[in-house]
Amino acid sequence: MPKGIKILMVDDEAQFRATTQKILNKKGFETLLAASGEEALEKLGEQPDVVVLDVKMPGMDGHEVLRQIKMRQPDLPVIMLTGHGKVPSAREALESGAFDYLAKPCDIDLLSAKVFEAHHFGHTDKPREERLVRDVMIPITDYTTITEDHSVGEAVRSLRQSFSAAVCTDRLMETGHRSIIVFDRQGKMKGMLAIVDLLRAVMPAYLSAPKPSMADAMEHSPMFWRGAFNREAGLLAKRPVGEIMSRAPATINDDANLMEAAYAMVTNRLRRMVVMRGTEVAGVIREQDLFFEIERVMGQ
Repeated sequence: MPKGIKILMVDDEAQFRATTQKILNKKGFETLLAASGEEALEKLGEQPDVVVLDVKMPGMDGHEVLRQIKMRQPDLPVIMLTGHGKVPSAREALESGAFDYLAKPCDIDLLSAKVFEAHHFGHTDKPREERLVRDVMIPITDYTTITEDHSVGEAVRSLRQSFSAAVCTDRLMETGHRSIIVFDRQGKMKGMLAIVDLLRAVMPAYLSAPKPSMADAMEHSPMFWRGAFNREAGLLAKRPVGEIMSRAPATINDDANLMEAAYAMVTNRLRRMVVMRGTEVAGVIREQDLFFEIERVMGQ
């Protein structure tokens, strides 16, 4: 989706710049960095497609940089990063020609979506149309996947990596996906492994078996529970994913309307749906992706 889009990231915090560049580049963007407003104006010569600009910086602040950008390159879309609750600052940014703004800390998926939208609409007078499922989903290449014959231990390590790679600072959030799409060796989707499936599988069978008359009293004894979790988790590690996964999740077409996705999630009490493009899995749309879209529409 983002291939060929060049972002100029302007922020005075070195760690934030480096971290954001690494994540955005991993998602397929080309990211230029500037540590100040003055440096940002110099780098306009490198022809960025979108500018992501922090408001609060020493020296030339974001509002002044925005005004300078609009004087030099009026059609260049600029996304502003503002502090939580800074409504006047956000309003000033929009009145000065910013394409949009995000409150910090900002979710990296939301930032990516905003950049793509700014690149798509920022150079034309075309109105922002209602987006489709494919515009807000997480591409399957960015989602954790595994085959059904892998062990649960391997699945847990893969899922843990999605959290380990995540970043959370006062300016940026990247969240783990909390579930894994399971395929067979031929690439056909077979099911989903979520954290709740792991919790269900780690419970020994005797907890759901018919109870003897003394069972209720036993459950109040610490000895009844002691050691059970470690023992069962150790046994679970070697089982195949296919034995404990949930059935294949509900699906929705990538060209579906977002209201259709919202209706399906609410009606069926879903937190995520798999997005299909024809017969192929294209991505996953989550409840938080619809939340971000609600926030985006409200901010227009």
